[in-house]
Amino acid sequence: MEEVKLIGSWPSPYGYRIIWALNLKGVKYEYVDEDLSNKSQMLLQYNPIHKKIPVLVHGQKPIAESTVILEYIEETWPHNSLLPKDPYERALARFWIKFIEEKSPTFMAFYVAVGEEQEKAIKEAREQLKILEEQGLGDKKFFCGNEIGLTDIACGWMATIDVIEEIVGVQVLDSDSFPCLHAWINNFKQVPGIKEDFPDRDQILAYYKHKRDMFIASTSS
Repeated sequence: MEEVKLIGSWPSPYGYRIIWALNLKGVKYEYVDEDLSNKSQMLLQYNPIHKKIPVLVHGQKPIAESTVILEYIEETWPHNSLLPKDPYERALARFWIKFIEEKSPTFMAFYVAVGEEQEKAIKEAREQLKILEEQGLGDKKFFCGNEIGLTDIACGWMATIDVIEEIVGVQVLDSDSFPCLHAWINNFKQVPGIKEDFPDRDQILAYYKHKRDMFIASTSS
């Protein structure tokens, strides 16, 4: 079997996408944690265009961008499929992955905004979450039904949104307004392969609090 290496950086949610997908596929890999403040020659070599993580290296061939890597993993290791067999259902899964990617800045804008901008960001985030709740997930256990898939993995960052809410002091994804997404978060965090490699709450709380404090300080100076 060709060597599989993942270049990531804790606690990047994009890196966790690949960790979870590889775990669910049962693919053995070497993990390399990248210091993004001092990027290694290996990262620059394997991703010279964007110079970002994650990068999956399979048999010395690098693949960049998390959603592209997820598709590559699904095609290269088709067992334990993470996409539905039905072509229409597969198309829907990809639609919601694209939706999540396009709306991620909206979902997370309240993390860095303050004052009136934060209020606006919260309103916009809740509007998009309502679409995801009602039209994407519905009353299903996972986005594609009873089995976890790529859409869930792409949306996995949402399982730690309570950390961001605590840091900012606002609740965006409350259980009364979004009962289906709350149930999904609980289901997602209990899946074998994700549960064992889920980010430590205290660590990401400290990390993102420090990151927001630095951002707020830089914009107000």
